[in-house]
Amino acid sequence: MQIKEFGKEHSKIILMIHPNCVWWEVFDYVIPVLSENYHLIIPALPGHDPENPHCDYTSVEQIAQETEDWLLTHGYGTVECLYGCSMGGAVVTRLAVNHRLNPRHIVIDAGMTPYQLPKWLTYLIGIRDWLVVEMGKHGSIQVLRGMFSPDKYSDEDIKYIKKVLKSISSRTIWRSFYSCNNYSMPEEIKQPACPMQYWYGEEEKKARKADIAYMKKIFPQIQLVENPGMGHGEFFTLYPQAFCSQLTTFIEKNVIEHKGG
Repeated sequence: MQIKEFGKEHSKIILMIHPNCVWWEVFDYVIPVLSENYHLIIPALPGHDPENPHCDYTSVEQIAQETEDWLLTHGYGTVECLYGCSMGGAVVTRLAVNHRLNPRHIVIDAGMTPYQLPKWLTYLIGIRDWLVVEMGKHGSIQVLRGMFSPDKYSDEDIKYIKKVLKSISSRTIWRSFYSCNNYSMPEEIKQPACPMQYWYGEEEKKARKADIAYMKKIFPQIQLVENPGMGHGEFFTLYPQAFCSQLTTFIEKNVIEHKGG
C-alpha cells in the first residue's frame, strides 16, 4: 500500500482515507489548501492505485492495521485528525476503536458501517452493489451518465469516472463492498478521548439512516453534521473550499476550546 504525503514540513498530521471506486487523487481539490498548514498522509488503498494495478483490495481490518503500522513505524502515533469518507470512513471507524493511534479529532464522512443483518442477506446486498458498479464499469458512457446528476457532473467528469472504474478489478469491487458492509468490531468499545463528528449530505440522509443510527449507538458522544445540498462523497470534490473550511474549523475550534478549559 503506497502512502502519499504533502506538507511534510508541518507538525500537525491529517490522515485522509478515500472512498470506494476512486483513486487517492480524488483529494486533489483539497490537497493544495490543507497542505499549507498540515502534513497530509493519504494511503492509496489496495486495488485503487493506478501505480499498482495488480494488487486487489484486502479488507477494512487489514488496511486499518497496515495504516497504523506505517504511521507508528514513522513516528506518527499522534494524528491531529483522522478523516475518511465512505469506505475510508469504515477504515477510520476501525482506527478509532483499535486505540493504537492517538487522534486529536475524528471525522467520519458518510462512513459505511457493518450491516446488522443476517450474513446471507448482506451477501445478496453485496452482489447488488457489485452489479451496479460493474454496469457502470462495462456499460456505455450514457449508462454511467444516468447514475450522476448532470447539474453536478460534466461529461468530462463522467469520462474520468469511467476511466477510474475500468482500472479497478471485479475482485476489488466485490471485496471492498463486502468488507465495508461486514467488517468486525470489538464486543466492548472503548470510547475515543477526542471530539468526533459524523458528516453526511442532506441528499443522502435516507440512505445513511442505518449508518447514523449505528454511529450514535457505538459512539454516544459523536456529533452529527448534515451538509445541505450534497449527495454521497461530494463535499471535497464539488465544494473543496467549503470542505477545507469546515474541517479546519472543527480542528482549530476544538483545540481552542480544549486549551481554554
